[in-house]
Amino acid sequence: MKARLVIVIVLLVSTLVAGCGPTPAPPEPTEAPPTKAAAPTEAPPPEEPPPPAPEAIEIGGSLPLTGKYGSLGEQIKPGYEYAVADINAAGGVYVAEYDAKIPLKLTLYDDESDPTKAVSKLETLYSEQEVVVYLGSAGSDMHAATAAIAEKNKVPYLGVAFALWQIHQQGYKYLFSPFWKSPDMGPGVYEFLNEMVPEGERPTKVAIFQETTDWGIELGPLWAENAPKYGYEVVVHEEYAPRTEDLSGMILKAKGAGAETLLALPSPPDGIALVKQMSELGWAPKFTMLIRAPDGASWADLGSTGDYIALVPGWHHGANFPGVDELNEKYQADFGRPSDVLTGPAYACVQIAAAAIEAAGTLDRAAIRDAMAATDMMTVIGPVTFREDGTGEVLVPIIQWQNGAQELVWPSEHATADFAYPAPPFEER
Repeated sequence: MKARLVIVIVLLVSTLVAGCGPTPAPPEPTEAPPTKAAAPTEAPPPEEPPPPAPEAIEIGGSLPLTGKYGSLGEQIKPGYEYAVADINAAGGVYVAEYDAKIPLKLTLYDDESDPTKAVSKLETLYSEQEVVVYLGSAGSDMHAATAAIAEKNKVPYLGVAFALWQIHQQGYKYLFSPFWKSPDMGPGVYEFLNEMVPEGERPTKVAIFQETTDWGIELGPLWAENAPKYGYEVVVHEEYAPRTEDLSGMILKAKGAGAETLLALPSPPDGIALVKQMSELGWAPKFTMLIRAPDGASWADLGSTGDYIALVPGWHHGANFPGVDELNEKYQADFGRPSDVLTGPAYACVQIAAAAIEAAGTLDRAAIRDAMAATDMMTVIGPVTFREDGTGEVLVPIIQWQNGAQELVWPSEHATADFAYPAPPFEER
């Protein structure tokens, strides 16, 4: 028993002695491993400045300022010039490749209404001015010649004042036209008449005077084949060569057949001769549509004889689109009248060209062509897009000469006057 007590006491004493000993030193702090200095960040290489911008963007075209289409070319020229001036007044066209706005430089030549001369002028524009966009002439036969040159040189081409559709069916990739085409007007004239004239009062007996040109051969049959689909009958379908002086045979045949509608697409000189001879022979159809001939302001020289004639020039100064009022103000100041009917489409061509150059971001012609094909924009002629064949999807307004002035009669939301129908006899005008 004593032995056990001794052992317990010894153990307690040992424990107390241990507890009264010095406090153990704290562990030495562990040094953090040395931090590696961050490698200096390398500055990005400086961006190369854009190349110096050219002094101007070269665009140009050939126009019939004289010859049989002179009255058309005279309307188109101001449209091109006003649009270039307006764009340049805003600083020019922004081209991303140069990070700069660059002014347009417009070069125009007179081709004298001669397709061969027009071809030569376009070759000069390509080789000397190095244009990146061609602006077209006036008249389908003129465009038929020059569009081929644009395709050969791979220069985007914008043209108005031509409705020949077959040009667009030759696989051309550089041809664009914000203008109606023959397939639009083949049925379009009858759709217009059926909308505007009550059934029972419509001029259902039709005479077609077909010019023996590519466009005449294209549109004449379209008028003929669409007539019965809309309740019309072609009672006379005659052909004539351009610059035929005596048109009385056709006129008397149509008069004898009781034709109430006349459809034709004469050149301005031929159209003037036709209407004068109709007046002399006493044939006044209830409705006459002459495409191309009455487009110019000089038609007013016919006086009341030239009234009641409908035309489809692609635009009218009364159209309710952005920029039209400003364009009319300029034209009024320079010419004493609102813009002529082909001035607006010409102005729109330059608007489209400038937008395509900006969208392309370069002066490379192929890139501009691709941007032009993707056009979807508002212009002075309204919204414009292009089909795959380069034909434009555009408004097709109907105009009519009334009291010596061109009035927009369709569509109604843009009309400046009511459609005048039926046309009275010439002696009653």
